Amino acid sequence: MGRNNYFQFKQFRIEQKRSAMKVGIDGILLGAWADVHDCNTILDIGTGTGLIALMLAQRSKARITAIEIEKNAAEEASENVAASPWEKRVDVQNVSLQNFAAGSNQQFDLIVSNPPFFQNSLKAGNENRSLARHTDSLPYKTLMEITSTLLTEEGRCAFIFPAMALKEIENLAPLSQLYLKRITMVAPNENKPVNRILVEMSKKENSTEADSLQIYNNDGSWNDNFKRLTRDYYLNF
Repeated sequence: MGRNNYFQFKQFRIEQKRSAMKVGIDGILLGAWADVHDCNTILDIGTGTGLIALMLAQRSKARITAIEIEKNAAEEASENVAASPWEKRVDVQNVSLQNFAAGSNQQFDLIVSNPPFFQNSLKAGNENRSLARHTDSLPYKTLMEITSTLLTEEGRCAFIFPAMALKEIENLAPLSQLYLKRITMVAPNENKPVNRILVEMSKKENSTEADSLQIYNNDGSWNDNFKRLTRDYYLNF
């Protein structure tokens, strides 16, 4: 999905000709799943095309800061925001999370990220795509530590990770005073294993709500739960 030069949603359009990472299921899942209730300020880390920032703008009144380390993607995200109904509420910045945190004392009610996920693997030949996909530029430990400093005391963060990262995340989060609040295990269909996890954390220790989600039915059609989650965005739902 999302290999065209644009992706049309119900209320906005994502141009993605220059961005290394195109619109994909992971970003759509996180953008639809993240809880925006009572959020006045949101930070989207690694916004790429601006997809998640615009999804959150569509269903909130929050002011959203969207940061992106790769110049081409940041420029394209800015253009997508400018063409959307929420231009005045979304600010795209071409900066790494590390440099953003060093230069800002702002805190956020919600922090979201679809972070780089490849570790100890061969890098893609395209340098920009490699930067977007590999954890070298943003290790999970760094993501957790900086997220904790940028989060309000009552705030929450929401991420999507490969399922194999769950143990690492469970171990790293408490070291940054972050605690699992909600987790959704995502599988392509009922015959395939879980390959993604949606995780919400806060600074307060609490019990963890857990559920599961399948994207497709076994016949290849969209699963009803996935359609309910994303129906405000997909044209055909």
